[in-house]
Amino acid sequence: MKIVNVRKAIVFGIIVLFVGSMACASQQPQGERLFTENCARCHGEKADGTDLGPPLVHRLYEPGHHPDFSFHNAVKNGVISHHWEFGDMPPVAGLSEPEITQIIAHVRNLQRDGGIIK
Repeated sequence: MKIVNVRKAIVFGIIVLFVGSMACASQQPQGERLFTENCARCHGEKADGTDLGPPLVHRLYEPGHHPDFSFHNAVKNGVISHHWEFGDMPPVAGLSEPEITQIIAHVRNLQRDGGIIK
């Protein structure tokens, strides 16, 4: 009886790990899509900035200077211009906390790719 239960537990564990890894893998495209729809117009497709907003792939936005909370706050409440001359950033309406988290994960991945963070 115990061997059957152990086998069931192992199979269940493998299924949980597989489903969990699929969910994590799907968050990146979701974050990229949300970024493109809500942020890229000002911050650029690759978060490299435009004439409307600053680059987020920049050392000023590394986690030690602008932690994830800063990004959450900027999206929810807007930001008064303080590092750049682009003007104030208005709040971005219609995004849930999990969606904002997915956008931040996408930006952090772009920062990793750009050598801003490890």
